[in-house]
Amino acid sequence: MGRRAFLAGGAAASLMGASIAGSGLALAQGRIEITPGAFKPIPIAVTDLVGEVEMGRQISGVITADLRRCGLFAPIDPKAFVEQITNPDTPRFQDWRVINAQALVTGRVTRQQDGRFQVVFRLWDVFAGQQLAAQQFVAQPDNWRRIAHIIADAVYEKMTGEKGYFDTRIVFVDESGQKERRVKRLAIMDQDGANVSYLTRGDSLVLTPRFSPTSQEITYMSYGQGDPRVYLLNIETGQREIVGNFPGMSFAPRFAPDGQKVILSLQQGGNSNIFVMDLRSRATTRLTDTAAIDTAPCYSPDGRQICFESDRGGTSQIYVMNADGSGAKRISFGNARYSTPVWSPKGDWIAFTRQAEGRFAIGVMRTDGSGERVLTEGYHNEGPTFCPNGRVLMFFRDPGGASGPSLYTVDVTGYNEQRLPTPSYGSDPAWSPLRS
Repeated sequence: MGRRAFLAGGAAASLMGASIAGSGLALAQGRIEITPGAFKPIPIAVTDLVGEVEMGRQISGVITADLRRCGLFAPIDPKAFVEQITNPDTPRFQDWRVINAQALVTGRVTRQQDGRFQVVFRLWDVFAGQQLAAQQFVAQPDNWRRIAHIIADAVYEKMTGEKGYFDTRIVFVDESGQKERRVKRLAIMDQDGANVSYLTRGDSLVLTPRFSPTSQEITYMSYGQGDPRVYLLNIETGQREIVGNFPGMSFAPRFAPDGQKVILSLQQGGNSNIFVMDLRSRATTRLTDTAAIDTAPCYSPDGRQICFESDRGGTSQIYVMNADGSGAKRISFGNARYSTPVWSPKGDWIAFTRQAEGRFAIGVMRTDGSGERVLTEGYHNEGPTFCPNGRVLMFFRDPGGASGPSLYTVDVTGYNEQRLPTPSYGSDPAWSPLRS
C-alpha cells in the first residue's frame, strides 16, 4: 500500500508546527556534509512513546534503529536519560541538555474505541527549547512498523533538509540451498530487513528485479521455460503479466522515469544493442547499432540521458548518450573494467561496479566521469542500487567458496558500510521509491 492510501485508509496524518525559525540544531537548516574520518553523528534522544506501553516501545525502537543505521545520528542510550517522559508535550529541556542531546523525540500511543491506534510524535530542538515538527496518525495495529518508518523519515527530513528513505522496500533474489542446486526466489522486505515475503515460488530461475519509479510494480527476468521472459508484477495485487519473450536478451530491463517504458539490451549474433519498449503498445525502438556489446542501460532521473556499459573501446567501460541514442560519450577511464552503471535519483552521480586484478569495487563518479571514487572493495561486489534520496547505495557481496551472497549498504561517501540481514543468501537488490 502506498503512503497516500495508507494514510487515507485509516492513518490520517496532520502536521502541527512543522518548523521553528532560528533553530539551534546544526542540521535543522538542511546543512549536512559528511567527510569520512571527520563526521560526527548528531546525538538524538528517542524516548518510548507513552500510553500503550508495548507498542510505544516498539515504535520507538524502530525509529531509533532507522536513525542509527543511516549513520547521520547517534541515538543516546536510554539508560543515560535523566527525565523519564510522562508528558510528551512538555519535556524538561535542561535534563536533555545535560546528556548532550541536540534533538529529542517524544510521543504518545492511544487505543481508540474501534481498535485502531492514534500515534502522535514530536521532534524538539533541545538547545532552543522549541518544537521542530509533529505529526499524528490513526492506523490499524499491524501498521505500527510503517508508522515508525514514516516518523523516522520526518525526523530525517527536518534535520537534514533531504527526504528520508526509511518508508521504502527492497526487492531482491533470495538464494537458498547448496551452491550447486541453489533455489532462487524473488523476495521483498522493508529497507531494514523486516517483513520478508516471497513473490515467486522458486520453480524457475529469477534474476535482476527492478522497481517502477511511479508505482508499486517490478519487472524481472525468468528462465522458467527456455528463453528468458520479462515479467511485470504488481506487488500489491500479485497480478503478473509477460512483457515479452526475448531469446537474445543480455541484461534485464529497467524502467524509464515515467514508468511507461523499459530499456533493455538484446543480443544479435556476437554483439548486443540497446532497445526501448513502450509498455502500452509493446513496440520496441532500437537505440544503438554497433559491432560491440552495449548493455546494462539506465535512464537519468529526467529521462533525457542513458548511461550504459560497452566494450566498443576494447574493454568494458561506461558511456552516456542522449535518450534517442545519439551523442554517446565514454566517461570511465580508469585502469579497470566498469559495469552495471546506475544513475542516482538526484542526478548527480553514476554508481558502478569496477573490476581490476581480481577485486570488485563499488564506486561512484559524476555524470561527466569526473570525481570517481571507490566506496568499498571486496572479492566480489556487484549490483549497486540507490535509495530514493541518493544518499545510500545497496549492493551484494559474494565471498565465494561454499558460502553465498549477502546484501550491504554504504553511504555515497564510503562511510558507514553495513550488512543487511536476510533469511538466506541475497543478491540483485533493487530499492523502491518512497512509498507515497
